[in-house]
Amino acid sequence: MPTSGFLIFFALGLVLMLVLATAGSRRAKSAGDFALAGREAGSWKVAGAIMGTLVGGASTIGTAQLAFLYGLSAWWFTLGAGLACLFLGLFLAAPLRRGEVETIPQFLSRYHGQRARGFASIFSAIGMFIHIVAQLLACGALLASLLNISLFQAALFATALVALTSLAGGMRTAGPVGLVKLLFLYLAMAFAGSLAFCQAGGWQGLRASFAPFPWFSLFGYGVKEGLSDLLSMLVGVISTQIYLQAIFSARGVKEARTGALYSALLIPPLGLFGIAVGLFMRKAHPEMESARVLPAFVLEYFPPPLAGLAFAILLFAAAGTASGLTLGVGTTLQADILELLRPSRNRLAQMRLVTLGVLLMALLLVLVNLGSFIMQWSFLSMGLRGAAVCLPLLAATLLGERTSPRGGALSIYLAAPCVLLAGLAGWQSLPPLYLGLIVSLAAMGAGFLFDRTGPSGPPL
Repeated sequence: MPTSGFLIFFALGLVLMLVLATAGSRRAKSAGDFALAGREAGSWKVAGAIMGTLVGGASTIGTAQLAFLYGLSAWWFTLGAGLACLFLGLFLAAPLRRGEVETIPQFLSRYHGQRARGFASIFSAIGMFIHIVAQLLACGALLASLLNISLFQAALFATALVALTSLAGGMRTAGPVGLVKLLFLYLAMAFAGSLAFCQAGGWQGLRASFAPFPWFSLFGYGVKEGLSDLLSMLVGVISTQIYLQAIFSARGVKEARTGALYSALLIPPLGLFGIAVGLFMRKAHPEMESARVLPAFVLEYFPPPLAGLAFAILLFAAAGTASGLTLGVGTTLQADILELLRPSRNRLAQMRLVTLGVLLMALLLVLVNLGSFIMQWSFLSMGLRGAAVCLPLLAATLLGERTSPRGGALSIYLAAPCVLLAGLAGWQSLPPLYLGLIVSLAAMGAGFLFDRTGPSGPPL
């Protein structure tokens, strides 16, 4: 059971981060403020909005867990995230920001037709929604075990934290929240990694305890698996609304590009700190359950006040990821579905209501014990987003008017439904992401071929 000192500093840490995160942000006064921060975000706020969602439990608890099992190959998540942001900054940020849109489907509709917009919106929103539920489950499980409260209470607490960091300011809050979260997370993980490295006896101690392979190889759990993780990160960043929404919110092309490049620089080192913790715990406590590696290290080796602060930071990080995803789903549904079906006189109120509805629906699924069902479907999340968005978006940004309108539309119509049907049928011969990309590539290839040989015309 945590000590009173731990609990006091845990509560103080959460309050401090919430105050600092929201003090510098203004309440949204219009739909443009809520969705895009009035397109006034500087480079650091763009980076904060990206990292506030991208850096969460997987970058910290998940990386330490994988390092405990496989060593350096646990770096693929944060290294892949950094490389994905580098690709975003170098090749996609400029054309996306020049597009002057709110959502990815809006951008796609300019090249692949309005009818494709609705399909892309629905399937990408479903993919992000699954991820929100998984994040709430993770936050709830952490709180329930830490504070000895029920899952119901823990889920309500986690949902309230997500609501506080997203509903009032939207993207106006996302940038400052992300920066505060990153600052504290860096401090906590740098302390944990340095402490673990010293406890392990430094580099010499680690080398004496672990063989070069697999423990110090990026491909310790397989070349195919490592490259697959890298591909997943690249597709995930390109295909997820909230990361590109940060680009859309930038003051200009320069700020959009620089914000993505800042993210590329700052994310990978976080993984190395988690790897140090995982390797030390493997050396000192090889019998431990892998999922408990980072929390157990913090509880056992940190002084209680610092441990309380560290747990508050880890919870805030996970909640920030859920907050960004919730904002992305709400923006997509409002701008690409509701606004087209029935335009609202008060878009800001509708956007907030939709975002709140998404969050409450995710909470409901957690509370009615559908968590295990959602976790079984989590592997479809990336497949749905990637299939609906990735290749058509790359074609639109890199080729512009030379892309195939028919091919992009056909890809959006076919790829995501194929992924969903494969999941419903329990087909496991091919990972959902690969299936979606293969179908998407085939559809786009057919579109390009038809454009060369068939009659010209509008998208399907």
